[in-house]
Amino acid sequence: MEILILVVTLAFELAIAVYSIATKQSRSKIKCWTRIVIFIGFMMLIFGKVVVWDFTWGLFTGLLFILAFKEMVTLLRKQTHSSRYKAFSTIWKFLLLALIEVVTLVPVLLFPQHRLPQVTGPYAVATATYSYVDKNRIEEFTDQDDNRFVNVEFWYPEQADGSYPLLVFSHGAFGIKTSNTSTFTELASHGYVVVSIDHPYHSFYTVSEDGKVVTANPEYMQEVSNSNKEGVYSLGEYFELTQKWMKLRTDDMDFVINTIQEQAVQKKDSVYERIDTRKIGVFGHSMGGAASVALSRERDDIDAVVNIDAPFFSELVYDKVTNELTAKREAYTIPLLNVYSDDVWIQLDSISTYIANRISNENFKGAYNVHFKGAKHLSLTDLPLFSPILAYLLQGGKADIDKYYAIETQNELILRFFDYALKNQGQFAPKATY
Repeated sequence: MEILILVVTLAFELAIAVYSIATKQSRSKIKCWTRIVIFIGFMMLIFGKVVVWDFTWGLFTGLLFILAFKEMVTLLRKQTHSSRYKAFSTIWKFLLLALIEVVTLVPVLLFPQHRLPQVTGPYAVATATYSYVDKNRIEEFTDQDDNRFVNVEFWYPEQADGSYPLLVFSHGAFGIKTSNTSTFTELASHGYVVVSIDHPYHSFYTVSEDGKVVTANPEYMQEVSNSNKEGVYSLGEYFELTQKWMKLRTDDMDFVINTIQEQAVQKKDSVYERIDTRKIGVFGHSMGGAASVALSRERDDIDAVVNIDAPFFSELVYDKVTNELTAKREAYTIPLLNVYSDDVWIQLDSISTYIANRISNENFKGAYNVHFKGAKHLSLTDLPLFSPILAYLLQGGKADIDKYYAIETQNELILRFFDYALKNQGQFAPKATY
């Protein structure tokens, strides 16, 4: 729809320019009425809900309004003299206006109209946001001796009796807490309380209850970027970085779970009173998935884990003598679902970073491993739905899988896994490849 509107608008402007050149008239009634009709037609698309209005359409709508208003004034004003026609002026005005139209449509092209994944549960879903301050930690990314804060958002059954298992989500390297909103909504609609964490300075951006905005730390972003390049870090340096990242992530998740457990005892509001803290699952995408596996080794109250496209950083051991990474030799007994895209799947048996993830690792012989063939790393988030262009740029190409099939099938798998592991409902025997 966005591309069609852009093409149609540019076609009309081109037609106006060609007509002006052909008739040698720079101010004709046809041009005036054409721009007015374009604006009226666009507004009819909005009111008819063919175009779903949101803020991304603001600049383009404003441009069409200004053009229509200007032409209405031209029609109403008596023209006392006619200026000398210049074809060059018509051409460069058309090119300038075409550029402006493209620029005003950039937000819509980046975040196009889309449908939300299907929600299948019986419960209506409510949300709530909080900012938690950890008085036991000082923020390492500033020099102001501030306490570390963590912003969270809940998705939970709005009108339901009883209490429900708690699921804690951690986003990817530069992600945000809403990266898998469709997953959270689907889970909450089936009777789960989902809390997603923004890790300040690891998140692309996060906003506290008091309005404070924190963006990703440039040094951290550079570390992650360099870690994906050969020769920048030695293997030992890379190992130390991953352990540092895991420490911050698991400390945040540990703090959030402890805070929720304390609040659940007091049951001060509708969110906490719905939480059954005796049943806890953790999950995450990319670095968040790695942190989920790591946290499950540290806490004995985590009953199920979902790792979405991440290496088991916490399961690696670095040998300084041989300069090699090996996997820990400790059985993993917690129910675990691994969901992989092509980007990670092809590296499992060839890259030492994924040595603990390998299907042949006997310590994880009870884990479920699922591969989405044709999927790329961000196919397992909501980003391709909201911004196919950004997903393409960030993951270095287009996924060879339908974006709705990928996220909706993943959501169904995660739901069935948690139902099986936390609610003892049904069986869980996923296919190896989807």
